[in-house]
Amino acid sequence: MRRAMMILAGLLLVLILGAGAWLYTPDRPRAALEAAYATPPSAFLDVAGLRLHLRDTGPRDAPALLMLHGFGASLHTWEDWAAGLEADYRVIRIDLPGFGLTGADPSGDYSDARAHAVLLALLDRLGLPRATLIGSSMGGRIAWGFAAAHPDRVAKLVLVSPDGFASPGSDYGRRASVPLLMRVLPYTLPRGMLRGTLAAAYADPARMTAEVEQRSYELMLAPGVRQAVLDRMAGHVLPDPVPLLGRITAPTLLLWGERDGMIPVTNAQDYLAALPDATLVTLPGIGHVPQEEAPRETLVPLRDFLMR
Repeated sequence: MRRAMMILAGLLLVLILGAGAWLYTPDRPRAALEAAYATPPSAFLDVAGLRLHLRDTGPRDAPALLMLHGFGASLHTWEDWAAGLEADYRVIRIDLPGFGLTGADPSGDYSDARAHAVLLALLDRLGLPRATLIGSSMGGRIAWGFAAAHPDRVAKLVLVSPDGFASPGSDYGRRASVPLLMRVLPYTLPRGMLRGTLAAAYADPARMTAEVEQRSYELMLAPGVRQAVLDRMAGHVLPDPVPLLGRITAPTLLLWGERDGMIPVTNAQDYLAALPDATLVTLPGIGHVPQEEAPRETLVPLRDFLMR
């Protein structure tokens, strides 16, 4: 009996190790990822202790736009908008700390305050006294937080389905908990799970291209990114946004997809109530990432606001 139990235990151990080996997904070599996704006009700048991946196009003397992507995304989310704006604007987009080819922050700090310090250092490094900030989702929250903390550095503010208000059942000022299943993220990345997460950002999942899926998958495998994602989630504390939003002096455009399944368009009313100078444009038939799902159509209200 004892021998049979030992054999069974051994077989179970082999199965567990085999499953682990099958699910294990190592990081991709940085050099290979940069060769694929940091092609011109990409560049890297040393900013605030980071090797920051950015693209900076358009006339250097034109009004500057600084674009901030959402959670798990990269600067590539803005490329269609950048192509439609760079004739008239200086268009700067970055991989935020912990994502894309910027990768892990050596400080280990993924708070919004740290992101604000990086943005401030970047503007100083580029010699820009002011810029228009354009932020999507998490990047929207970082953008409006920066505008509240440094109003003199923000000319205008564009918030695309911004994060910032607590969802039902969540509290302000409390550290977020990381689901147990997410803690295996540094060791595995099931492609089907990632595909489902990405597709949820689109009103029409068919608009998510194979290229977007492949790039998102590979950039999540950049060295240190998956651990950085967990560290960001574990350290996140959401403040009450209303007092902060009330400090913003920049004219603000809210762009929101009416079929946003991730941050509902009803949240826009909270922003309109708290922001001193805000305009809402809702986008029929569009989801959480209008800059990807319908770039040509959604550039129209954006350009109108920028030229106002």
